Amino acid sequence: MQVRELFRKGQVLTIPNLLTMLRIVLLPFIIWSYVGLHNLPLTIVLLAVSALSDVLDGAIARKFNMVTDLGKALDPVADKLTQVSLVLCLAFTHPLMWYLLAFCVVRETVMLILGLITMKRTNGVFSAKWYGKVSTAMLYATGLSLLIFPKMPGWLSTLLVVLCMICVLLALVLYVRFHFGLWRRAAQKKDL
Repeated sequence: MQVRELFRKGQVLTIPNLLTMLRIVLLPFIIWSYVGLHNLPLTIVLLAVSALSDVLDGAIARKFNMVTDLGKALDPVADKLTQVSLVLCLAFTHPLMWYLLAFCVVRETVMLILGLITMKRTNGVFSAKWYGKVSTAMLYATGLSLLIFPKMPGWLSTLLVVLCMICVLLALVLYVRFHFGLWRRAAQKKDL
């Protein structure tokens, strides 16, 4: 898969891709509303809009056959940028979130490298798997819980963050396994 093929007109200007791009555009506003304005209700509304656009882009893409390679590549980027932004904002008020941020950065760096190698070896782009979605859901649930209930008991916030770290780590392990399997199948096809 050539990178320029991802940016053909029919690949870019689809409703799902535009919704995904909206999520990326919202990020500075989400960060500014929380860190700069200290406006928790606005932050929650912006995150809700982002989450709704995330749900809609996938549903529309599948329902109306608008799945594109660009969308498959861009959607996880928007997800990860949103997750990292949320965790970064919360790290200023919940110090344990710095560790979760480190876990997320390591996971995403490894995933980026694996994804690029997989694109090169298989000439394909692959959608998120269920374990990635569970990890994402846990991260959002943790982040939103800490946003909505800022005075939650320390033991509970610690438990949520630790469980989220475990989900992030498990998703990484399963994705590594998935990519290695793709590489092995690609090598077997090449040998035939």
